[in-house]
Amino acid sequence: MKLHQLRYLVAVVENGLNITAAAQRLHTSQPGVSKQLKLLEDELGFQVFMREGRALTRLTPAGAQVVERAQRILGEIRSIKRLSDELSNEAGGSLSIGTTHTQARYVLPEVIRAFRQRYPDVQLHLHQGTSEQIAAMMERDQVDFAIATGSHELFPDTTLLPLYRWHRSVVVPRGHPLTREKRLALKALAQHPIVTYSFSFSGPSSLNEIFAAAGLTPNVALTARDADVIKTYVRLGLGVGIVASVAIEPAADGDLVALDASHIFPTHTTWVGFRRGMLLRKYMYEFLQALGSHLDRRSVERARELPTAAEVERHFAAVELPVR
Repeated sequence: MKLHQLRYLVAVVENGLNITAAAQRLHTSQPGVSKQLKLLEDELGFQVFMREGRALTRLTPAGAQVVERAQRILGEIRSIKRLSDELSNEAGGSLSIGTTHTQARYVLPEVIRAFRQRYPDVQLHLHQGTSEQIAAMMERDQVDFAIATGSHELFPDTTLLPLYRWHRSVVVPRGHPLTREKRLALKALAQHPIVTYSFSFSGPSSLNEIFAAAGLTPNVALTARDADVIKTYVRLGLGVGIVASVAIEPAADGDLVALDASHIFPTHTTWVGFRRGMLLRKYMYEFLQALGSHLDRRSVERARELPTAAEVERHFAAVELPVR
């Protein structure tokens, strides 16, 4: 069994069992990949893939176990490489971040600008997506850090560190009837079309559940993943927007009014995560602390040693997270 065979195996799985796509990603030939997969199966003594003709259709149960172990082996090899880089080039390297549009657009710019000034030789790669897409990136080892809100169940092998708390706000054009409410009420909100995030209508504490608990049904005009898109359609008069409070910029959004909705909707916690057992380089620790002052190296190293998410949560229980 050779290391390059494991790389080929994982690449094929990560490319949807498409050998041609995997070969292109690996900068090698399709016949070469096919040959190495067959040699691997011959050595193992069982099939890793089910086939129809020459096409791979799915992993066998035993094959799925092989892939899981191969991914861990390749992850350890990357950690060894990072250790080598750490010892030979403390200021250089790369950092890949998977995150949502809200974080990339409203939270990370200042952090990244300061980080780039401190580490100009570190290559930064920013990947945007939904929580599900970010989880897939983590599973495929395409990103070092994930930054998202909720969806903990999608990241079972990730150490999640709390960053900050936030709440939803309602945005409306100036002169809108809701601006005359002394204190925004859910019943008043339900009387207007709503424009909000796609994911806000599924999962725990979803908007549907919140409205249903009050005996109300929301009138959803449009859902989108991008707060800027939501605000655009609010400006067009399509409805009232429900967005993360961090996505409101007083200067750019001066034509809109942001109404406090923290008493209506639950508070959320945004977190940053990395794979358990991952070797963190010095600049990675500094990036984490730039995200949150409570994420100093000592605290992060302690969290890395904790085996469960519940223990990590208890580790930070006494920390008063900032509210954005």
